[in-house]
Amino acid sequence: MNDGFHYLDIIFFAMVAAFLVLRLRSVLGRRTGAEHPPERWGAGEPANNVVDLASARRSVSEPAPGTPTSRGLEQIRTIDRSFDLDTFLAGARAAFSMVVTAFAAGDRETLRQLLSPEVFANFVSVIDAHSARGESLTTELVSIRTVEPIDAAVRGVFLEITVRFVSEQVNLLRNAEGQVIEGNPDRIVNVTDEWTFRRDPRAADPNWLLVATRTPEE
Repeated sequence: MNDGFHYLDIIFFAMVAAFLVLRLRSVLGRRTGAEHPPERWGAGEPANNVVDLASARRSVSEPAPGTPTSRGLEQIRTIDRSFDLDTFLAGARAAFSMVVTAFAAGDRETLRQLLSPEVFANFVSVIDAHSARGESLTTELVSIRTVEPIDAAVRGVFLEITVRFVSEQVNLLRNAEGQVIEGNPDRIVNVTDEWTFRRDPRAADPNWLLVATRTPEE
């Protein structure tokens, strides 16, 4: 008798399981072999009910349509189909941090890899001038608050993008005796820099080099 009930229980649970499977298939759908493959970023327009996260993130840093910067970026994308603004800005942020830190430390080798020869020569001349006077520069990069493109263009064969960085820094210049002659160790200052990066799309090296720096007037 108990075996009979046990057998009925098995049938009952099997029916419930079958119902749940059918229910899940009706809700989630199933592949029939006729579906299109999943869309990849940049491989065409996504379906209307799909939100492309890369495009959503890109809208945050993308300049307003119709502006010179926006038109310049479109020119760059026409030449370099793989260009992605968010990826570029992430690299620019990393480069900014590395350059600021390397400059303060007098790290010529790191600077040489990131700067054009002209900018490298300018940076080294400042480093050498501090060294000749026995001075030392220290920089604490507290935060990078803003990284935004403010100009973009194709100039000759080169792709160029100018980025505005707004950062919080503690900069100290000490003399040969270790006394602070510029800056305040207890004061964080807001620093705005505008850096221009350049790349030759014909070159095998995909990296962008820093070719110009300026500090806008307050």
